Amino acid sequence: MKSWWRKAPAAANDERLTAEAGGAERALRRLEWTVIRRLDGLLQGDYRTLMRGTGLDLADLREYQHHDDVRHIDWNVTARLQTPHVRVFTEDREMAAWFVLDLSRSVDFGSGLKAKREVSAGFVGVLARLLTRHGNRVGALVYGSDLEAVIPPRTGRRHVLHLLHAMEKRAEKAEAAPTQKGMTRLAELLKSAATLMPRRSTVFVVSDFLSEPGWERPLGQLVQRHEVIAVRLFDPLELELPDLGLVPLRDAETGEQLWVDTHDAGFRKRFARLASERETALREALARAGVDALELSTNDDLVEAIVRFADLRKRRARIGPAGMKAVAA
Repeated sequence: MKSWWRKAPAAANDERLTAEAGGAERALRRLEWTVIRRLDGLLQGDYRTLMRGTGLDLADLREYQHHDDVRHIDWNVTARLQTPHVRVFTEDREMAAWFVLDLSRSVDFGSGLKAKREVSAGFVGVLARLLTRHGNRVGALVYGSDLEAVIPPRTGRRHVLHLLHAMEKRAEKAEAAPTQKGMTRLAELLKSAATLMPRRSTVFVVSDFLSEPGWERPLGQLVQRHEVIAVRLFDPLELELPDLGLVPLRDAETGEQLWVDTHDAGFRKRFARLASERETALREALARAGVDALELSTNDDLVEAIVRFADLRKRRARIGPAGMKAVAA
């Protein structure tokens, strides 16, 4: 197994980042001006909704409420008082967040102004910057045709630049290769994530979930140790085809190409039905795994998406993990 944790000297890292990350610097600066400044007002006082910490220090005991996690029930106190009581812990806010990034060729698709890859970079850049500004550490696993980079969790703006630059380099590598070898193996990425994250963390799986089957079980195993949020990327054209006449369609991952007649109403209806079935199966799989889902379209406004994510975290905190279902956009 590769040693992902070897570090270059800090001075060498700084010089290399300054020389190479010009595109990442411009992208982050644009996000800070167009997105993060708007979010500062909208999310003021709502930082608690973005990422929940863990703690071991007992702070208090109180009566059980319907949204509480049953694992926190203090059975000794409950037996003595004949009323269910739960333990309340002091939360540790400085925890790690990991971005598990599926940057395979299918995320290059976009029917409008943005591709799924750009949506992914925007979401990661904004959320990583919001978290690191509050002292949290962020890391990433970058997947292309296989696991290509592991960025250990650290804090600070420079580290966010390093993360965005890694995504940028993967995009350049994807442009140089016409196709990848076979379909995305999301199960392989999730297994690697479980191995490489020793401590409990908040994990964002950012993917379009267009993959070989079999990723559900590794995702469920990841949930057993970490708090997992699925950030699902999609394009409206993947759900419904317009009437464009005879058009070529090419699978970005396998290179297979075929011509389809989108003027055929029956074909468009079958395409929409199959897409709907795939959507339903995906949402059910995420719900079974107990994973919150934030759906990001290439047409979405990033500010609205982040606010939607904060609302998702509020609901998770209010009704607890047992009652939370995957949330559609």
